[in-house]
Amino acid sequence: MIYDNHGRPITYLRLAVTDRCNLRCFYCMPAEGIRYLPKRELLTYEEMLQMVRLMAAMGVSKVRITGGEPFVRKDLMYFLRQLSQIKGIEDINITTNGVLTTDYVAELKQLGVRSVNLSLDTFDRERFKEITRRDEFEKVKACFDLLIAHEVHTKINAVVMEGKNTDDIIPLAELTRDYPVDVRFIEEMPFNGEGSHYPVLVWTHRKILEKLSGRYPDIQKVKDAAHSTSYNYHIPGHQGNVGIIAAFSRTFCGSCNRIRVTAQGTLKTCLYDEGVLDIRKLMRSGASDHEIQDALKKAFGNRAKDGFEAEKSRQASHPASESMSTIGG
Repeated sequence: MIYDNHGRPITYLRLAVTDRCNLRCFYCMPAEGIRYLPKRELLTYEEMLQMVRLMAAMGVSKVRITGGEPFVRKDLMYFLRQLSQIKGIEDINITTNGVLTTDYVAELKQLGVRSVNLSLDTFDRERFKEITRRDEFEKVKACFDLLIAHEVHTKINAVVMEGKNTDDIIPLAELTRDYPVDVRFIEEMPFNGEGSHYPVLVWTHRKILEKLSGRYPDIQKVKDAAHSTSYNYHIPGHQGNVGIIAAFSRTFCGSCNRIRVTAQGTLKTCLYDEGVLDIRKLMRSGASDHEIQDALKKAFGNRAKDGFEAEKSRQASHPASESMSTIGG
């Protein structure tokens, strides 16, 4: 196992396989979309597999596949089959918007995918269309139903946005009554291709909890898993749990075991940094496995203490405003 310079273990890789997406969510990118990377600038599946093997040898045991939308990339299931064979990788998860996922749910279960995070900010079709700028709710709902039917551990990720979906907090929480799902409410971040939508973030983790507590006065705090980014709660009588992720307030940084690699091979040791290592360049310049691992160790050894320090270290000309689609979910 390898540790960063603050004594935190590095065991969890969030790997973006594409920067492309079939939705245009308000909190992720502008309505006109973003400039997508040419295919040659993306890591190939073979490069990704080599990188994961090297990281697994260093102690990474969990991989989450993100995007963009992962299922937009051709032959994703081929890649997942290969990924599942890598020694040391014990936990594979996927974050998806569900639009293209339905056909693959059965095989995901068969491959041993531990959980699927379904991005779903509302259970109302019209608000879904407004938030995502696409009329695809029925496909996402079908994906949700199939995940439940196949007993795939499902987490719903809902970004809470002022004036967009705050009326959906309780209806989404109600899903945990009838289904064994985790519904996680996420503070909105500035990673939308435009920057912060508000002068001050109104819907902080505290305000979200106040909303839930007002409807469910007997809501109970439950023990959070090690390195959890969410504060988790149980509503008596419900099958599932609710969670709150303080993604903008960044209160969980002290126990963070996560690193990110973008679709073009940029290592980010914090969501809020600009990228600290070009893995693609190393690979394509002929660097040996040992040289790549040494570069990774150096990057892990110079990791920001928290998201605020990482954001402060960014160049003034590059504030935190890039699309989450380019960062990796």
